[in-house]
Amino acid sequence: MLRAIDPTTEKVIREVAPDTDSVVKAKLAKAAEAYRSWRRTSFAERAKVLRAVATHMREHVAALAPIMTEEMGKPIREARGEVEKAAWCAEHYAEHAESYLARQIIGSDATQSYVQHLPIGPVLGILPWNAPFWLAFRFCAPALMAGNSCLMKHDPHVPGSALAIADAFVQAGAPEGIFQTLMLETPRVEKVIRDSRIRAVSFTGSGRGGSAVAAIAASEIKPAVLELGGSDPCIVLADADLNKAADVLKVSRIINAGQSCIAAKRIIIEAPVYDEMAELLRARFASLKMGNPIEEDTDVGPIARADLRDELHRQVRSTIDAGARCLLGGDMPTGAGYFYPVTLLADVKPDMCAFREETFGPVGVLIQADNADHALSLANDTEYGLAASVWSTAARGEAIAREIEAGQVAVNGIVKTDPRLPSGGIKKSGYGRELGPHGIHAFVNAQQVWVGPVKS
Repeated sequence: MLRAIDPTTEKVIREVAPDTDSVVKAKLAKAAEAYRSWRRTSFAERAKVLRAVATHMREHVAALAPIMTEEMGKPIREARGEVEKAAWCAEHYAEHAESYLARQIIGSDATQSYVQHLPIGPVLGILPWNAPFWLAFRFCAPALMAGNSCLMKHDPHVPGSALAIADAFVQAGAPEGIFQTLMLETPRVEKVIRDSRIRAVSFTGSGRGGSAVAAIAASEIKPAVLELGGSDPCIVLADADLNKAADVLKVSRIINAGQSCIAAKRIIIEAPVYDEMAELLRARFASLKMGNPIEEDTDVGPIARADLRDELHRQVRSTIDAGARCLLGGDMPTGAGYFYPVTLLADVKPDMCAFREETFGPVGVLIQADNADHALSLANDTEYGLAASVWSTAARGEAIAREIEAGQVAVNGIVKTDPRLPSGGIKKSGYGRELGPHGIHAFVNAQQVWVGPVKS
């Protein structure tokens, strides 16, 4: 049984029976059948469908957003924003897919030679719980506009969100079979990846899960895009606008109760401004309201699951025991709900748990750097390479960005995912890119066409 537990009340709010093997087979067959006709539709026809889905979501934000709030604790304001962002992603690819996939003329000895970008078939998306709508459309919007069909296997803890996303396609009048959701327990996914009708896999989640998916896909000679964890550094140098940096970092670290892969997790501050920046962040973090995520004035909701909260608390206590100072929070709350207080740890060293591991929750980690070079060394001292940010002058920030080992870097701004720009990691944060023109090229056949005769 796929079971959703409200992390605010700890009560079971939804139970959905998993798909039987026969249902899975039928969905795979339908995806393959739908692909054969969908691949021959025009970009204009595909765009009409994606825009209709986006319109449905925008018109039903009030009904869709609370599903996330009750299933994984996302504050209602953020949940509404996520539905809107998912709709924007659909609209963006509806508008730009044709130009992103335009024929590329390449000169050769042929009368004419070029590369055309063709769909490859049904694509499987395996997704986590922390941004149910956004991650679904980050996966499906480019794949669908490229002419592929999509099967989505969402996290078992957000079955209501998965069903609502699938229903949005039904309500928008999308052709049957181009987008379906597989209601599956995680161990059953391997068989789907290995099915000959699945041509590629998009995975967002943990490094452990990504490694397993990558190995299975590779053994079947299928392409995969992996967006995995991150211990993202934020470098704050002495010439930064500290107040602006503190304002942005408050949002970057605490959005979705800190349960974001691209949140600023290790805040590396140059020594001359370390104490000042620590106090600016302490004051801003202390002003945040933790509470019921359905309430409009809540800034920080609960952690999504009890085991995730226990793991976060272990990381915090281990880091404090190793010598870090706790400026705020750090104690496990009592009472109902998987709440964890906004926590700020100072004087964290590279050998401490919160430096080495990804902290998935509302925990800020402050690290002092001797100078800019030391800050860069600390930033790169991680097995991850998802995203990073730098606060300094624009020119200096751009120069440092070239030296940071990460898939995206924000200079004097928040790290975010944007339909217009590619997103993805290096090292143990994964490979491949989603979004932007790069994302839609992930699952196409870049077919070379040579037209004779040979030029004289």
